[in-house]
Amino acid sequence: MISSNGKQLGIVSVEEAQRRAIEEDLDLVEIAPNANPPVCKIMDYGKYCYELEQKEKAARKKQNIIVVKEIKMRPKIDVHDYETKKKHIIRFLNHGDRVKVTVMFRGREMAHTELGFELLNKLITELSDIATVESSPKLDGRNMTAVLIPVSHKHKKE
Repeated sequence: MISSNGKQLGIVSVEEAQRRAIEEDLDLVEIAPNANPPVCKIMDYGKYCYELEQKEKAARKKQNIIVVKEIKMRPKIDVHDYETKKKHIIRFLNHGDRVKVTVMFRGREMAHTELGFELLNKLITELSDIATVESSPKLDGRNMTAVLIPVSHKHKKE
C-alpha cells in the first residue's frame, strides 16, 4: 500500500487500507492488480482520472496526422494552369502534406499516355528540391497517378 503522499506503507489488510483512506477522506485505488500482493494507493480518484485524461490529450497532440492532398490535371494542360497547380502542390508540400498528382485521360487521349508520363516526370524534376517521389507515375485505368512527399518527411524516416 502507498499513502497519499507517496510513502510506502508496506503490506496492509484490505480493511486497514480502507479505514486509512476513509480517515484521510480519499479513495483507495488499486494501481497494480496483477502484482502479488496487489498495489493500492490512497488518492483522490477524480483527480487521478483527470490527470490520466490530460496525459492522453497531450499524447494525441504530439501525434502527426498525415494528410494526402490530390491535384488533378489533364495531359493537354495549359502552361498557366500547370504553373498554378504546381504552386498549389508546393504550398501543400511546404505545409507537410503528401500530394497525389493525378493525370486524367479521356477518350482518345488514352492513345497518348506518354504525355501523362512526361507531364508527371517534368513536375517531379521541377519539385525535386522540396519533394521526393513516394510512388512513381503509374497508369491505373484512365488515370495516371504519382505521390509526392515533402523532403523533410524523408529525413525523419531514415
